[in-house]
Amino acid sequence: MNATHWARIKCFIVLFIFMIISIGPIPITSSIGLYVVVFRPLWFKKLVETVYADKVG
Repeated sequence: MNATHWARIKCFIVLFIFMIISIGPIPITSSIGLYVVVFRPLWFKKLVETVYADKVG
């Protein structure tokens, strides 16, 4: 498996865990989404580049 597949698997696992945790009273996934939209962190940009690395034409 290449780096793109591993990044996708990691993203799936983390989002699945957040989905399970969000059943409680604190909406974690939407809070992280709001943080990403407002502050545009560098780690998110690198993650997106890794996930879509094999799609660049």
